[in-house]
Amino acid sequence: MDLPSSAPGPSWVGALLLLGPQILALWPAAAVEIHTSRGEEALNGTNIRLKCTFSTFSPIGPQLTVTWNFRPEDKGSDESVFFYQGQPYPLLTGRFKDRVTWDGNIHKNDASIVIWNLKPTDNGTFTCQVKNPPDVSGTIGEIRLSVVQSVRFSEIHYLAVAIGSACALMIILVIVVVLCRYYRRKRQEKSTEMVETEL
Repeated sequence: MDLPSSAPGPSWVGALLLLGPQILALWPAAAVEIHTSRGEEALNGTNIRLKCTFSTFSPIGPQLTVTWNFRPEDKGSDESVFFYQGQPYPLLTGRFKDRVTWDGNIHKNDASIVIWNLKPTDNGTFTCQVKNPPDVSGTIGEIRLSVVQSVRFSEIHYLAVAIGSACALMIILVIVVVLCRYYRRKRQEKSTEMVETEL
């Protein structure tokens, strides 16, 4: 007696099992990318905006969090600076109490903060981390802050001084040339008058 042949199963199930790992491998990794400046320099007693922008694969929602931390220059333990989830949560204690304000806009992928009244003890590294579930992994932005007593000259300042000096030198040369021609003309006119008088 012949056995009944088994009914063929859905072909898409086999295809899914076969191609599933390849499709997942090609799918973009769910990770938040952070963009910050590598270093900042500011004058003691002034304020500074620490810029932190991010990109995420998931739509921005109420679960998005922004965490700012600080690592002192002496390599001490990390300290909390600021937290955001739906609204800003400034610190109630610590060195940054009443000195940090939210200056970002998560709908524009901006998680920046402002630190007021900088002090030499603020020298160190600030970190910015953004999580937007399911994008919860990714890079952490770092900004090395140097608080100085006086602004040091940068390459741009030196370039500005060089250009300004060159312009000033050109103006002086033009003035000297004009004055030389003026006095030469005056001498020629005086000589001409003397000749005419003798004649």
